[in-house]
Amino acid sequence: MEAAFVLLLVAIAVDTVMWVLGTFVIAPTGLDEMREVMGANGASRQAAMAVGFMVVTNALFLLVAFKMREGRRWARIAVVGVGALLLLSLLDSTSMNGLRPGSVAGALYNLFGGVSPNLPAAGAVLLMFLPAANRYFSSTPRNG
Repeated sequence: MEAAFVLLLVAIAVDTVMWVLGTFVIAPTGLDEMREVMGANGASRQAAMAVGFMVVTNALFLLVAFKMREGRRWARIAVVGVGALLLLSLLDSTSMNGLRPGSVAGALYNLFGGVSPNLPAAGAVLLMFLPAANRYFSSTPRNG
């Protein structure tokens, strides 16, 4: 379970880093694109809302990761549910936007940015359903 827990922490960290890179670092930045559409004030508000949403969702995911580490069955199921939603979100964003036309580097970044946070989470889900993990979750009491 420790390996699954670490993979969930890695997924949270990678998601955060990819968001920061896409919003502020890699041109054209998301902030630049928002400024073109919404103006400076609108882009700042939208970025602040995105940061707030990311902090809340990552905090909840972190809470679930700690509860999963404690052996809570509901947390293991919640991680699987969140993973399924992330996968559907990735598929939806790819089908709606496709990979942006342009440079090969841009297409690779889009692909890596969409897949990289999901890979550690997928690894954690796989580890959580190995036979040893099943024994781990069945041997812990179900409180809460």
